Amino acid sequence: MTLMEISTRMELPKQSVHRLLKQLEGAWLVNRSGPGKHYVCSSRVRQMAINLLMTTGPAAERRAILQEMADQVNASCNLAITSGDSIVYLDRVEANWNSNAKLSPGTRVPFHCTASGKLLMSLLPKQQRERLLRSLSLRRWTEFTISDAQALRADLEETRKRRLGLNRGEYIPGVVAIAVPVMLTAQKASAAVAIQASAEQFSVAQLMEWVPQLRATAERLAMTFDVPDQRIATSAS
Repeated sequence: MTLMEISTRMELPKQSVHRLLKQLEGAWLVNRSGPGKHYVCSSRVRQMAINLLMTTGPAAERRAILQEMADQVNASCNLAITSGDSIVYLDRVEANWNSNAKLSPGTRVPFHCTASGKLLMSLLPKQQRERLLRSLSLRRWTEFTISDAQALRADLEETRKRRLGLNRGEYIPGVVAIAVPVMLTAQKASAAVAIQASAEQFSVAQLMEWVPQLRATAERLAMTFDVPDQRIATSAS
């Protein structure tokens, strides 16, 4: 957010907000992003928030919801949020199909080649999405990774329209996934729930047969986040 946006949101004079931000910068709690006009939470604050979400409050309830979904489909299921230039797993229930692809809670994975990452990136406001895209290193993890910025833009547009993230073996060879948004507020989806499976077990088309159940799981997970705004069910979008 810019200084003006923060000042307007807090209903405080710009001079007062500027002083507060300077103090927060000095304490390594906020950083300036890009050309210096935007303020963002520091990696220190983001990690503190992630640790709290992973270990306190309704963490056990989220795990039970993910376990139920994983048991139904017999595949791994994870809950992820954005964190700087990557996404991070808040929780994950593993299937036994691939011991080499185990990703534990707290693991960070790229935006551009994961189902949850592309979904959450696609749902960002256009300017924010473009800033993020320009900042990413579009590393080619597999032969299917989208490493061209223009091709990724097109993929993100399609992802945004269908509100469904797809990973066609783009991050880990032989692993496919789908993801739907967890609507934390009426205007923002900053979490995603995904099913991940071996391509030998499921095709992407077969995973998509589970989209209705996954959207229902997302609605249940949304209720475990304590946010003030009214939530909108993903199925109503």
